[in-house]
Amino acid sequence: MIVRSFKDIEGTDRHIKAASGTWESKRIVLAREKVGFSLHETILYAGTETSMWYANHIEAVVCTAGEAELTDQETGRTYTITPGTMYLLDGHERHTLRVSEDFHCICVFNPPVTGREDHDENGVYPLLEEA
Repeated sequence: MIVRSFKDIEGTDRHIKAASGTWESKRIVLAREKVGFSLHETILYAGTETSMWYANHIEAVVCTAGEAELTDQETGRTYTITPGTMYLLDGHERHTLRVSEDFHCICVFNPPVTGREDHDENGVYPLLEEA
């Protein structure tokens, strides 16, 4: 059994701040736990835009606070994401989040991330092996 809090991992190697400056993520469950998924609390900052493409992962996101506009770059369809709304990137969709109010969310990734990932120039997390 593992018990830990997001507060416990603040400032550790599990607390990642994007090179872009648009988001931070506390990765509370990682590949090293060997449970088949990773679990994160992520904040995307108000007034930012982040384009992503999880070519190597499936991601589920549940908004817990804030608001953002999600655009599916594959279809052009736009959604308003608010607390209690979930979106699932089950088709590796390229997408963009435009954040109007600090956007707090809980994210689940499969395969799990190692904790070292940041988006590359295409918005992709590389598929890293656990060191």
